[in-house]
Amino acid sequence: MKIEIPLPLKAERDELHAELAVLRQAPGRVGAAARDLALVLHPHFVKEEKFALPPLGLLPAVADGTVTSEMAAVTAMTDNLRTELPQMRHEHAGIAAAVRVLLDAAQQTGDTAALHFGEKLLAHARTEELVMYPAAIILGDWIRHCLQRVKRAV
Repeated sequence: MKIEIPLPLKAERDELHAELAVLRQAPGRVGAAARDLALVLHPHFVKEEKFALPPLGLLPAVADGTVTSEMAAVTAMTDNLRTELPQMRHEHAGIAAAVRVLLDAAQQTGDTAALHFGEKLLAHARTEELVMYPAAIILGDWIRHCLQRVKRAV
């Protein structure tokens, strides 16, 4: 069983990457702010793609009552997420600060695309903190619980 980021989340992330790539090419303050934001955002996205978001791909199966031994690998990811969660939140604070610089530049230049992107990225980060990260951790705990229960029954 392959543990992958759910397609809707992957599509959203791909869209954010594409929009930021365009903004990075912008001249002046908006482009400079977008390039600075990309430097802060990229390593964070790499971490998320490694251990924070792939577990969520198992949600439909687990919600349907399916837990298999192949899912055990997700517990290492979610344990890592639990350990890294304070750092991930700290990184979100740094990303938010960089987004505020972008939003300020966008407001001063009237760049509505940059304004929209900044607002969308801030909302995305809040959704991760309030929904995705906790859901991934709970999912890992549930899978571990179910697999331990099966082990004890054997």
